[in-house]
Amino acid sequence: MHTSMSAPSGARINAIPLQLREQGEVESRPTSSFVDGQSIYSSGERAGQAYRVEFGAVRVYRVLANGRRQILAFHFGGSWFGLQNGDHHRSTAEAIGVTGVKCVSLRESPHVWNGLLPAVLENFSSAQEHQLVIGRQSAVERIAAFLLEMSAHAGHSRRFELFMPRVDVADYLGLTIETVSRSLTKLKNKDIIKLHGARGIEIVDYRALQNLCL
Repeated sequence: MHTSMSAPSGARINAIPLQLREQGEVESRPTSSFVDGQSIYSSGERAGQAYRVEFGAVRVYRVLANGRRQILAFHFGGSWFGLQNGDHHRSTAEAIGVTGVKCVSLRESPHVWNGLLPAVLENFSSAQEHQLVIGRQSAVERIAAFLLEMSAHAGHSRRFELFMPRVDVADYLGLTIETVSRSLTKLKNKDIIKLHGARGIEIVDYRALQNLCL
């Protein structure tokens, strides 16, 4: 006679793949809404949490010794930020427009770290690319690289809206807002891009924009 035995309930829970448990841990968290310019965390505050953008966008920046703001990164829907190995944040994160964010405590749920390696590597790669962009001598080259980056975030679309104002673009690229405006105008006059309002961008000549970044 064959007798079937069911596993204890604890065994069934532990049999759930770790990745699914991590995903469930994140999805169960509430989404917090922030208005434009509202701080998500500030430099010097205790770290130990991971944040994921649900909608909207986030800028992460530091204030330099001379008082100037340097934007280190922009984060859009689906991307993680706030990941670091120190006890306190070394930068500030703010919402751009109305933004929704999920937050997970890595102290209360340390296993979530297991699913964040791709995000850590992606953020590291983006930081390296950003250093290459701001290392370019030509402002037009920096703007061209930035527009290609934003196009990639928009699914490599040739027409998209910038989430951020031009002052954010300037602080991200290490330029003045006047230089950003002049560079965009130069690209427009060369028929490489078209400008639609304050934030609308249309890439007319994708190859020419790419060649500026070679």
